[in-house]
Amino acid sequence: MEIGKSFATATALALVTASGAFAESLTIATVNNGDMIRMQGLSSEFTEATGIELEWVILEENILRQRVTQDIATSGGQFDIMTIGMYEAPIWAERGWLVSLDGLPEDYDVDDILPAMRAGLSFEDSLYAAPFYGESSMVMYRTDLMEAAGLEMPEEPTWDDIAAAAAAMDSDEVNGICMRGRAGWGENMAFITTVANSFGARWFDEDWNAQLDSPEWLEAVTFYNDLIQNYGPPGAANNGFNENLTLFQQGRCGMWLDATVAASFVTNPDDSVVADSVGFALAPNKDGMDKRANWLWAWALAIPAGTQQEDAAMEFINWATSKEYLELVAEREGWANVPPGSRTSLYENPEYAEVPFADMTLRSIEAADPNNPTVDPVPYVGIQFVAIPEWSGIGTAAGQEFSDMVAGRQTPEEALERAQALVTDEMEAAGY
Repeated sequence: MEIGKSFATATALALVTASGAFAESLTIATVNNGDMIRMQGLSSEFTEATGIELEWVILEENILRQRVTQDIATSGGQFDIMTIGMYEAPIWAERGWLVSLDGLPEDYDVDDILPAMRAGLSFEDSLYAAPFYGESSMVMYRTDLMEAAGLEMPEEPTWDDIAAAAAAMDSDEVNGICMRGRAGWGENMAFITTVANSFGARWFDEDWNAQLDSPEWLEAVTFYNDLIQNYGPPGAANNGFNENLTLFQQGRCGMWLDATVAASFVTNPDDSVVADSVGFALAPNKDGMDKRANWLWAWALAIPAGTQQEDAAMEFINWATSKEYLELVAEREGWANVPPGSRTSLYENPEYAEVPFADMTLRSIEAADPNNPTVDPVPYVGIQFVAIPEWSGIGTAAGQEFSDMVAGRQTPEEALERAQALVTDEMEAAGY
């Protein structure tokens, strides 16, 4: 595998002191998802080509968000590269907290990034975070259990289809459905918000009045809670992406609604006991509604302003999010394990087209519209989040209320009443 041409000048990045030459070093904060762990494993290729050493800080999703937000807001300088997403990138860029990636070389081919990903990671037409992978959400289900139940999953299911399938597949050995219950604005609130969107709910009306006391929110949250209580696994209030991934791989979920990026992990026979019996469908909608419960997200690499290693950080981002990196993963681990959802050229590649979930992933991404996320009009952008600085606080607080609901500590009505009050207070304090 040939590393990109830009590395020919990498030796110029070496730091020379009176006592000799020392390799430059980058500290990278990232999330403990499988694709990032694979990137860490392959990163010796980058160090070999450039001489740039890498120090990895790999964290659970909620903790990563706390650490990088605190560090960048206080100019802490702990990290040279941060893993962030579509929520943070434009807000932090506007505040001057990120380095523009306009300095990426021409052969990086920014225009090849999927339009939805590039738009979500840009501010004033400049890219501020490069997508390592992009995703929407979809249904992953056990084809063998569906067949045994005499059911067929539509490619475009409704929530009624999902409920019927969960009931049919549920047994003493298998939970009918797995969904996120762990508190966090990017954990359970990402999922619950998309459910609410599909039921006709919205976080705010056009005058920024909180809407969690609406009938649509109650219907959506009650439906979600009933599904998870009746057919979900024990301890669902503690389950996020990685916990549900493990359950599905172990054959303990009949169905899992979550990020499209999970497809490569549930179909990998080295990790999944159900790899040969997984089907895929678009995220569901409520019968009669035209909004599906699918989100739009990218885990992306960004450079915090003020780093002393900007050139080296740009080199690493060029490597890790390039076409060449995708080819490296394909060469080592097969096309099915390539980070998905970032580049148009990947979906034009005939070898990748043979991957069973490639088409459904792209369809899900293209179906997500962050500019029109809800049935009724809203003043905000974002599907599974509201793209305002206050969101991380209100989303985290509301997420705790809904996690308590899943744990049985309160009813949907009580969770919504408390969430409505805290969101209203926060928005009033912020001057909306």
